[in-house]
Parts: sequence; structure tokens; C-alpha cells
Amino acid sequence: MPAPSYAKGPDAPLSTLTLAQTLAQTAMRFPQHEALIVRHQNIRYTWQQFDEAVTLVARGLAGLGLQPQDRVGIWSTTCVEWVLLQYACARAGYVLVNVNPAYRSHEMAFILRKSAIKALFLYVQDGRANYQQILDSARSSEHPLTHVVHLGTSEWDALLANGCDLPSTPVEAHHVTNIQYTSGTTGSPKGVLLTHHNLVNNAFYTGDWLALTEQDRMVVPFPLYHCAGCVCSVLNCVTRGTTIILPSPSFDPRASLEAVQEERATVIGGVPTMFIAQLQHPEFCHFDLSTLRVAFMGGAPCPVELLKQVNSLMHCPEVAVIYGQTEASPIITMHGGKDSFEQRTSTVGSAVPNCEVKIIDPATGQTLPQGEPGELCARGYLLMTGYDHEPEATARAVDADGWLHTGDLAVMREDGHFHICGRAKDLIIRGGENIYPAEIEGFLFTHPKIADAHVVGLPDLKFGEIVGVWVRLHPGQTVTPEEIREFCTGQIAHFKVPHHIRIVDEFPMTISGKVQKFRIREMEIEALGLGNQIVATA
Repeated sequence: MPAPSYAKGPDAPLSTLTLAQTLAQTAMRFPQHEALIVRHQNIRYTWQQFDEAVTLVARGLAGLGLQPQDRVGIWSTTCVEWVLLQYACARAGYVLVNVNPAYRSHEMAFILRKSAIKALFLYVQDGRANYQQILDSARSSEHPLTHVVHLGTSEWDALLANGCDLPSTPVEAHHVTNIQYTSGTTGSPKGVLLTHHNLVNNAFYTGDWLALTEQDRMVVPFPLYHCAGCVCSVLNCVTRGTTIILPSPSFDPRASLEAVQEERATVIGGVPTMFIAQLQHPEFCHFDLSTLRVAFMGGAPCPVELLKQVNSLMHCPEVAVIYGQTEASPIITMHGGKDSFEQRTSTVGSAVPNCEVKIIDPATGQTLPQGEPGELCARGYLLMTGYDHEPEATARAVDADGWLHTGDLAVMREDGHFHICGRAKDLIIRGGENIYPAEIEGFLFTHPKIADAHVVGLPDLKFGEIVGVWVRLHPGQTVTPEEIREFCTGQIAHFKVPHHIRIVDEFPMTISGKVQKFRIREMEIEALGLGNQIVATA
């Protein structure tokens, strides 16, 4: 009889420091080491300078008359001010609200109302949008927004010049310090309430498993509004004294490669699409990436062939896959230094320290035997305190026993490692056969002409669902849908062979680099006229 699908990460001491205390401690340990490099703004701070700049910004926030636990929004692509505000809010006891730069007037109005932001920081505009115009359209007298500060203008300078003493109320580790909004692919976005305790410890353990030290230098291509950027990367570095390298305002494959070479980076992170874009950049072979020692990726299924290419072509002896959710601060499982190549290329690692993980039958809630797919659940210090002002949604996500129900389908192996099959909502059921999109995507990635592929389920009156896929080819390559089907035939089960295949130049994506599969499905249903084949379910 197989053992139950339950594991607990190693026991480890839990930090009681806040984000700002963690920064101050690192500044004391490595005052003259390079801390933060923002290449597109030509800014370089040592840890001492970084810590002093954070205090200056914290005093400026206090000068606005904000009260402890007031919400402060940052609505911007990557910049030095984003990082300074993150730690300044933590030092003064305010709650930082991460606002996605892709949000427009409808979404911004929702965030202003829901989060009760008192002060908002933004650039007037950039190459993506005129943020001030969007804000003017979204803002209403009902919103508590009192202060709007434009970055890169005299308003920011005035903030720094008019600072005052910080609030006397002590900032504690279990206070909420950050609100991050979920993607909102179903319903409205939910504000995830995260504490110093959540974030500092999760970042520390991530750095521990990557074996980061003050000698490492990390290129951060993730957007900072995302947990992968501000926690897995920036805060991870802060806990270790690792140099933070921000290559560009938003992801640019060439800028990331250039940053690795010129800053002699040892670590780089990203979602799979970012690594694919770098590997396929026409100038890739001209960059010296030999200083890299480890890469970490997550946020979407990682094809085996991609891991192998990062391992060999990007000169990363170690490639760690991370898995988690914003609600879990975010890392639940990841690879450590002792994991084998097989474990790295077929799993998302094992439970991180002080985290429990189990696989359950979604219908019954019972823990399944090892080797059987079910919903992955997690419990421990890392879980959010809840969704902001949404107790019912919180109760649906975290059960009475404190288990976060991730909605991800996974299998636990005998070695304690986990394999993610995909999102429960992405599972395709064709004529009673369960099909996991990630499996087909990984197989298609082995085709020499295919650069990337994303699989969705499409409605079908006969089978309930059939397999559809969007495929992007390597530059200069051509292939027909029939050739792709022939490549699949005999290599994967017949019911997994894609029925609808579309060759595309790009995928609909979020600003964090995640492909929006729900949009692919919607566009295919409209293009193929399949709306009348959608079968209603209870």
C-alpha cells in the first residue's frame, strides 16, 4: 500500500525580523558591498547607502501625515523608487500595495476602492501608457486617495525634503506589510495580505536553497509588483547580502543578457517565457554568461528541454524550479543543491522548510496515496492572513485546518518531490480521459522547429472537450498543422494529439510574462465558431 501524499519540509529557525530590520542587519554586515544596481537609471547603492536612502523615503512618507497601517500604492514598472518604497513602508509601518502597471481605468478604479490607498506613487507616463490620464479617469471622490506623487519630478524631491520623525508605533513581524493582487482571471482581483513574517522567512529559505551569499550577484528580470520580483528576488537578496541587479523597466531579453555579462552576475531568475526569449535572442551567442552558476524559474510549467538548454547554453550547472502562489508568500516547493538532474527536470522540488504539503482528492478532501494526482494543499508560516476584506473568499481558499487549497493538480513521488500536472481548471477531459496540458507542451517543445506551445481545452459536443494548441516557431522556420500532428502520432496517446493547431507569432500575456490561456481559449472558440458547443456543467 503506497504511503500517503504528505510531506513536511525541514524544521528550521524562523526569523522574527521585519523587512526593514532585515535590511538594516545586512547593511551592518556588509556596509560597503554593492547592494542595488538599477542599470536603466544609472544608480548604484552600497548596502549602507541603500539603508540610508530607505530611511530618507520613510521619513518623507511620514511627512505626508500617514498613520500606521495606512496603505501606500506603487503603480510603476521597475525602478529604484519601487524598491525604496517597499522598504520605506516596512520601516515606517505602512502597507505597500503593489499595483500592476498593466492596469487601466476600470481595474485602477477597483483597486483604489478596494485597497483604500491613501498615497499613490507613479510616473506620469512611459512607453506603455499615460498613467496620469488613466488615474484621472479612474479616480472618484469616494476613494480615500489623498496624496499623488509623481516619480521623476520635483514632487519626489519635495517628499524627501519634507520628511519628519517616523511613527512611534512599533512595527512587528506579524503586521501586514504588503498587499499583492492575484491575477483576477476569474472574477475580480483579490488583495492578498502578507506579513513581514511571511515574506522574510520565505525569502530567506529560497536563498538558503539557492546557496546565496554576499558574493553572489542576481539579475532580476521579474516585474517588481509580482511576488517573484519583490520577494523571491529582491528580498531574497536582502536576506543574504546578494547584489540586486535590475536590468530594465520591464523585461527585455537583451538587457538581461547584457546585465549578466557586464555585471558578472552569478544568479538569474525568470518565468519560462523569459528564458526562452533570451535563448532565442539573435545576439545570444555574443554574450559571455560564464559567470552564472544557478538559474531559478517558475510561474508556469517548465519544459524539460528548456531546463536542459538553460543548464548547458546559459552555463548554469544548477537550474532550480520554484513552485508557489502569492497566497503562500509565494514559495511552497523548490529544488535544493543536492537534487539530481532527474529530479530537477521532472519535478518542482520538495517542500521548503517549515511547510507542510499534501495531495488530496478534490471531491472528498481525503489525502491520496503517493503517485495519484490530486489537488496540492499547503500549510505553515507562509500562508497569507487572508484576502483583504473578503472573509468568504478566504474561507474558500484556506480551510478550517489551515490548509491552502491551491487549485493545482500534482503528484507526490516516493522521494518527496512533487510533479505539477497543471491547474485544475486547465485540466482537459476528453471523452473521460484526463489530459494535462503541460505534458503535451513539454513534448511539443522537443520539436526542432517549435519555440513554444500552449495547450487549451476546446468545447466539443461529442467528446466534451478536445485539445487545441497555439504554436510559435523558431525564426525562419515553417511547419504545417498536419506535420505537427504527424510528429505527435505514435509518440503520445491518440487522445492527446491536438485537434486544432494554430501557428502564431505571439501569445496573449500578462506583464509578468505569463501566457493567458483563458484568452487563447476565448479567441479559439470565437475563431472556430465553437460557442454553440459549450456544454453547461453544474
